[in-house]
Amino acid sequence: MMKHFKLILTALLLCAIVAFTASCHGKREAKSFDIPESFDTEKQYEITFWAKNETNKNQTDAYNKAIADFEAIYPNIKVKIKHYTDYGRIYNDVVTNISTGTTPNICITYPDHIATYMKGDNVVVPLDGLMADARYGLGGSEVRFDSPKREEIVPKFLEECWINGYYYGMPFMRSTEALYINKTYVEAMGYEIPEVVTWDFVWEVSDAATAKNPDGTYAVNGQKVLIPFIYKSTDNMMIQMLKQKNAGYSTSRGDVLIFNDTTKEILYNVADHTKTGAFSTFKIDSYPANYMNKGQCLFAVDSTAGSTWFGADAPLSDIHSDQVVEFETVVRPVPQFDTESPKMISQGPSICLFNKEDEGEVLASWLFMQYLLTNGVQIAYSQTEGYLPVTEKAHNSAEYQDYLSRSGEDNDLYYSIKHDTVKLLLNNIENTFITPVFDGSTSLRDAAGQMIENVVKSIRRKETVNSSYMDRLFKEMTSLFKLDRIAIDGSVRMKFDGIPVASAILLGSIGAVWVGIITVFTVNMVKKSRK
Repeated sequence: MMKHFKLILTALLLCAIVAFTASCHGKREAKSFDIPESFDTEKQYEITFWAKNETNKNQTDAYNKAIADFEAIYPNIKVKIKHYTDYGRIYNDVVTNISTGTTPNICITYPDHIATYMKGDNVVVPLDGLMADARYGLGGSEVRFDSPKREEIVPKFLEECWINGYYYGMPFMRSTEALYINKTYVEAMGYEIPEVVTWDFVWEVSDAATAKNPDGTYAVNGQKVLIPFIYKSTDNMMIQMLKQKNAGYSTSRGDVLIFNDTTKEILYNVADHTKTGAFSTFKIDSYPANYMNKGQCLFAVDSTAGSTWFGADAPLSDIHSDQVVEFETVVRPVPQFDTESPKMISQGPSICLFNKEDEGEVLASWLFMQYLLTNGVQIAYSQTEGYLPVTEKAHNSAEYQDYLSRSGEDNDLYYSIKHDTVKLLLNNIENTFITPVFDGSTSLRDAAGQMIENVVKSIRRKETVNSSYMDRLFKEMTSLFKLDRIAIDGSVRMKFDGIPVASAILLGSIGAVWVGIITVFTVNMVKKSRK
């Protein structure tokens, strides 16, 4: 009998150890890339690069020039570029091609997306070894161009590509969100715009702007159409508001914390100002820049990368010149709850490298990836929009400093609004943040924005937004975006009654071990009493 108990107890202990190991060490270890002894410059390589541009010819031209210049340095490497106008399409195509082994060599992407690509077996190349290699790494001796050294990349931007203990990407460009303001209308209403705008200020002015004339036109613009405040990316809106309030969003392990009282408070506030007609979103109406340029919007939050669409003299305005209303535009950081401790999201494209059977092909791709970080490419691409180069080397260059100093010289290269947004980010790098990256973080981000969209739609439909509504909304988002089933580090981490499965197994195993110990102890005591 005792022998059987000991065997059972041993088995239970092993189960506990396995569960503990699974819960603590579930992540898949990265397989390092074996750097060739040398790069064969006689062998011909064709590499594919999936890039994204804002339907902006200047961006396409910047990419094409970068490729032509790189191919002149390495004649044996041909770069085939595929242009996309949407990050989501790149993401979907990469995910589809992982299963067929036909991923590109390099693609423009986001860290959230890379975390999903990493579910595949050795799909994305960890860059640590390549970055540090003395020959072909950053600033390497065998690199034929002026590659930036690691310490010349803005540390905060580089750290955004750190996933599960390795660098799985390199930053390419960075942006943040900005508050674009129709200064002419706001001041006409008797308000003075502060240097750092609060949420209370935006809501107060937006509500006041809904006042109408007896003929039904709005008092502030004399038109029949006005949406005082429009937010482009509601996922960023929710994320930044939660961060500013130090409220839960998620952990680095992928625990979903967004369904909390602060989220409800934010959504109730959105509902209140939607009722007054003060607020709407890009998805529900249209591009905030179009409304602002027609004099139909006072406040718009959009990416700094979209700055050339804003303003009466915007070089990329989507509306006919006859519809443009003359007004003065000013740029501020996104609205804050605490002006002494501003918090704004860091965004913008990164680059990742995909594994291939031919090590030389991967190395050729890595060389082009590095070339995208050189001053010539960084400065040229950043000038196409309100992007900030990701290297301090570019920031400190005479060429870039000259570019920034010439703000307002024209309404194209030196467009003042574009320069204002770039300087906004440059002066606030340390105030930026990113959300935790894990397989499933893209879905959580989508849910964050969808809650705001749903509340705005519900108010438009005259639905009641109360505690019961919030409970239903939270359940709907959990189900729609599968937030109760989060994939972490390549393994699915499901939750059972709010407890991760691995943890549940561990706790159950420990309980079973204690039951076994107590049982053995009881049997021994009974035997002793019989003796």
